[in-house]
Amino acid sequence: MFEKLKARIHKGSAIKWEHGNAICYSGYREGQDPGTGVFPSYDEIKEDLLILAKNWKLLRLYDCSTHAETVLDVIEREGLDFKLMLGVDMAAETSNPHCPWGADFSEETLAANRQANGIQVDKAIALSNRYPEIVFSVSAGNEATVEWTDHMVPVANLVAYVRRIKDAISQPVTFCENYVPWTYKLEPLAAELDFISVHTYPAWEYRSVEDALDYTKQNYHSVVHHYPGKPVVITEAGWTTASNGRGIETWNASEELQAKYYEQLLEWTTKEQILTFVFEAFDEPWKGSPDPLEPEKHWGLFKVERTPKLAMQALYAELLP
Repeated sequence: MFEKLKARIHKGSAIKWEHGNAICYSGYREGQDPGTGVFPSYDEIKEDLLILAKNWKLLRLYDCSTHAETVLDVIEREGLDFKLMLGVDMAAETSNPHCPWGADFSEETLAANRQANGIQVDKAIALSNRYPEIVFSVSAGNEATVEWTDHMVPVANLVAYVRRIKDAISQPVTFCENYVPWTYKLEPLAAELDFISVHTYPAWEYRSVEDALDYTKQNYHSVVHHYPGKPVVITEAGWTTASNGRGIETWNASEELQAKYYEQLLEWTTKEQILTFVFEAFDEPWKGSPDPLEPEKHWGLFKVERTPKLAMQALYAELLP
């Protein structure tokens, strides 16, 4: 697969990584929140990365915030063996009446968001060029076109952002999105990308763990078949370990189910050499509603205090209390 990807990289740049374990990383702990500007410290991120270094070489970040800058700084200064997919955190550039929790914005807000998105793109370009040996790819956004998103960005605008990034960096450029939009609305965007990044969440679509892997495979192959010859990777797939019943039934969220899905997912993707970023490294209490059982808070393979959940306990027995 990576030989195909190498052949499609713009400017003839070479990809400098091999297939390996990959994971989504966002290091926010209790009391920390990107929305309030309270970020993990250098030492906290160093602690996280030393944990992850035992099993992962590839990390995916979501933005170019202070958090991302610190992650890159830690990797460089501590000499850690990681390669990163850097992200751009896109804000809404148009209202979306299909968002269940509301995404109706004033034109003033949308105009400010467009300006902020441009700044984010510039930061992604700057960090990619500052850390060319660490940043192996850049995503121009995350779930900004799916029907339910609260940060909808028109496809034409995303195309323009991708072109702007590709003109300024040597790394390959992608876009991270739920599998559905890839199959009916993102053809113009896909044509600009070096590879496609897909998200698949069987639990959010009321699937049990018994048919979860088959459903994941269907999601992935629906995109692969839609774009013959275009490399496709998975940038989010995982299983939450707690739920308040909103969106995911309470019985369908547990450490046992997460461990089972994780094992199946890794067995398949390793055999097929499909680059797959597991969602996610650590639980994040800032996410979602204030309800402590909000599913968004509990996707980590490690709890917020950095102890391993069931899927990781054999490998990380030394971190158990």
